[in-house]
Amino acid sequence: MRLSTKAQYAVRAMVRLSFESPDAPVSSKTIADLEGISLTFLEQILSKLRRGKIVKSVRGPGGGFVLARAPEQIRVDEIIECVEEPLMPVACMDEAGSCQCEELCYTHMVWAGLGQRIKNFLSSITLAELSRDASMIRQGTRAKRDI
Repeated sequence: MRLSTKAQYAVRAMVRLSFESPDAPVSSKTIADLEGISLTFLEQILSKLRRGKIVKSVRGPGGGFVLARAPEQIRVDEIIECVEEPLMPVACMDEAGSCQCEELCYTHMVWAGLGQRIKNFLSSITLAELSRDASMIRQGTRAKRDI
């Protein structure tokens, strides 16, 4: 199972946004250049993050994007959910983790459990924690996340 490139880029863009300037807007071009993401693709991602109330856009000269909330209040699962369909381990499951053939499927509880563990893990990480880890990597002291 893999997250899409869109989800990966969304998380990377959010970390970059929290690095560059906590108070002043950062242009999508700056984020795209620093992260090596296509500007067009990044703009689509930022638009979804704006609709999801994760970032705010600031118009005009010196405009760009800022975090809509403090990094401690933004969870990785929220970022991913803004740009992705619900993250389910198998195609037959809906957002709630149930499916039409649940009573006949002997492996349903395996997939439901996996989906819940993924959700719990991603919701346990805030943008602040991820940014702190990334900052340590930038400084050459790699952080190790307990899994």
